[in-house]
Amino acid sequence: MVENKVHVNFACQRCLQPLKLDSTFDALADQTLADLAVPLCQSPGIDLEAQAAGFDRFIPPFRLADSTATGTNGFMLVGGDGEYEGFSHHYKVNAALFDALSNNSEIDHPLCEECTDSILELLKRQVEQTENEQRDYKDCLERLLSEHYDESAEELEAELQQLQLEEQNLIQDLENLKSQELEAKLSVKQKQLAKEQLEKEEAKYWREYTKHRRELLITEDEEKSLRCQLAYTRSQLEKLKKTNVFNATFHIWHSGHFGTINNFRLGRLPSAPVDWSEINAAWGQTALLLASLARKINLTFARYRLVPYGNHSYIEVLAENKELPLYGSGGFRFLWDNKFDAAMVAFLDLMQQFKEEVERGESGFCLPYGVEKGKVEDTTSGNSYSIKIQFNSEEQWTKALKFVLTNLKWGLAWVSAQFSKEDEEA
Repeated sequence: MVENKVHVNFACQRCLQPLKLDSTFDALADQTLADLAVPLCQSPGIDLEAQAAGFDRFIPPFRLADSTATGTNGFMLVGGDGEYEGFSHHYKVNAALFDALSNNSEIDHPLCEECTDSILELLKRQVEQTENEQRDYKDCLERLLSEHYDESAEELEAELQQLQLEEQNLIQDLENLKSQELEAKLSVKQKQLAKEQLEKEEAKYWREYTKHRRELLITEDEEKSLRCQLAYTRSQLEKLKKTNVFNATFHIWHSGHFGTINNFRLGRLPSAPVDWSEINAAWGQTALLLASLARKINLTFARYRLVPYGNHSYIEVLAENKELPLYGSGGFRFLWDNKFDAAMVAFLDLMQQFKEEVERGESGFCLPYGVEKGKVEDTTSGNSYSIKIQFNSEEQWTKALKFVLTNLKWGLAWVSAQFSKEDEEA
């Protein structure tokens, strides 16, 4: 009959060599295990693990409590012939012992005899080092006591009270500082709120400033534009004030033997047969000029009413209620219809009324040529020229018309001068 046994060998946690435990480990009582679990007193400044690094061969420790069924850590199972039946009570007791020792110190158990001797040697050195430090502390204490032997208890008590008083003062100062800190924090919070409010008001201000600035720039641009327009208007006004409307509208000049008004020749010569359409247009401009001058000086003609109507202007006879055409349409000597001649004679009558009006007063102004009963008189030579076509030559008729235009040019200049003075005085 073959007896099945489980052979269990523990390994040293330092060198991992198999261990053979003493038989006394199999009979440990619970009280012994409890005593071994009491923590050992160690020097807090000594690290056994660090000093054990000076061993010639350092092996990382293993804890039995971390062992698993695979046997990768803790202890090693060394088996013989047969099958495993499980862990025995002795093994459990030994494992609990080694775990208690491992938890109670910085050293993992079990250890072999050689590793134990090395650790004992190390602990011996630590004891010697501790004793030397104790002697040094004792010598230092004796020196301190010898240096202060002359100080009395009263002085120390007084110093203690002084220090306590200073402590109370410092505590009071600390309380005051804390109170000041709270006040400062409250003040900072209030100032922060005020700062945020000011920032909002500042942002609002800048928005309004930008808006008003834009409106100001637009207004300034409009003002500059209006000033430019005003300056231009004033310049135009000054230019218009200096401009004579009559001179600009009615340009009276001469072209050879012809008098001209707005470049229309008034007259007719054998050497220069002017077309009747041009003569009629010239008469229309002459009638318009005389009517405008009379209106300007508030002159109302007697017996006749002058009606400017372009190249078909005419004169109304107020008493007879008939029209006299101030235009022609045919030959020179063989025009037996004398209405055209009557219209020209009536025109001279109107110009005579205008002459009397402008020469009235003390101005001393007078027209250069006299007018009387259908004739124009040259005052320098004393010759008179008829305004009629019938029983007249083309040369004399043309000269009479030229004198008429000259009188109108003088009258235009006088009226313009008079009203320019009135504008300046106004």
